[in-house]
Amino acid sequence: MDVDGDAEEASRRVQVRFVTKLKPPYKAPPASIAIPTNLTRFGLSALVNNLLKAGNADWKNEAFDFLIDGELVRMSLEEFLIAKGISAEKILEIEYNKAVAPRKEEEPSLHDDWVSAVDGSSPRFILTGCYDGLGRIWKAAGLCTHLLEGHTGAITSVCILNPKVESGIEQVVATASKDMTLRLFKVNTEKSRGRPKKVQAFKSFRGHNASVQCIAAAPSGDRICSGSWDSRINLWQANDFDSGGDFVSIKKRKKDTEDEESKSEGEAISTLVGHTQCVSSVVWAEHETLYSSSWDHSIRRWDVETGKDSMNMYCGKVINCLDVGGESSSLIAAGGSDPILRIWDPRKPGTLAPIFQFSSHTSWISGCKWHDKSWYHLVSASYDGKVMLWDLRTAWPLAVINTHGDKVLCADWWKSDCVISGGADSKLCIASEISVM
Repeated sequence: MDVDGDAEEASRRVQVRFVTKLKPPYKAPPASIAIPTNLTRFGLSALVNNLLKAGNADWKNEAFDFLIDGELVRMSLEEFLIAKGISAEKILEIEYNKAVAPRKEEEPSLHDDWVSAVDGSSPRFILTGCYDGLGRIWKAAGLCTHLLEGHTGAITSVCILNPKVESGIEQVVATASKDMTLRLFKVNTEKSRGRPKKVQAFKSFRGHNASVQCIAAAPSGDRICSGSWDSRINLWQANDFDSGGDFVSIKKRKKDTEDEESKSEGEAISTLVGHTQCVSSVVWAEHETLYSSSWDHSIRRWDVETGKDSMNMYCGKVINCLDVGGESSSLIAAGGSDPILRIWDPRKPGTLAPIFQFSSHTSWISGCKWHDKSWYHLVSASYDGKVMLWDLRTAWPLAVINTHGDKVLCADWWKSDCVISGGADSKLCIASEISVM
């Protein structure tokens, strides 16, 4: 019988050994086997599942990703070996891990307007900000426990102070708005009832003379920074101590049956000046170090104590979003007015070129966030309506989340295995059961 080209391609084989850092029952037999080189990761996944099923009759199929020499395989074995110049003569070691992709999509949590901001840093709840001027606390998909009231404009940014506090302790959260103010709220997330509890701010901050676009809390939770369309970054004292007389008590009128509260109004403790256009994103990375991005095409690193920028990196694009994480919490991820997610390593002196560029989105990038426990994984959101999961070891997205029906405006990780996102479709979406690590 004549062997055609396809059969000849399929008959080319290579000796491989499958290895993994996963615990039993995910460990395949260590012996090497001969497999066709035309297999893609889907074929490899089926093969590993068969090996695992042979030793465990109750095995349920799992999707896997594969690494050769530290790089994810995103083509056939044959193409990968040729592209990387790897010899097929020796036994090839292939590492497999659970595929990083959502296994479940929760029911969307509906808002009354655009969901512009989301914070998943607390494992016990999700904080969202909305264009209706309200902040919301969500215990789970569809379960809103608190409404944060008081802003007179759309909320643009939210953050949780001390997200790792013990359960039962009042949690402090912050919101920023187009009304040029920031507000602090105290919420007890353990106490929830049938309908959302309305909460008033216990502190507000005025000092910007334009819309506040972004906020971030210091790791210690005692200070907040905010970036604005006035091109400035303001620093604020977030706790009730060391107020130094900067706070003025404001009485709130009695509303219905609510108790009368007093709210203090604070002034900025310092201002960082240097950006020339809207400050679009701030990240308080360490005790005295914060990063900012701007529509002036720059990313800056600031020394909080001196108020000076120790790095000023021009990127050639309007920057919408910024996060710092990855290897040694040192890599800068940013996205803006083109579809490309860029990664820089500021530890490498003398170069401002990105070390990675991911270009699968088709519109502006509105959000990006590193995974808190992985050196490789991050998520991005875009006006193209998509959320994408990335791994630095491959140029293609690991997964594309298509749950939004309009522009996605923000995204974050939650509980290490969920991706949360908000958009112009007025939805908070939760994609869960994502195996990172």
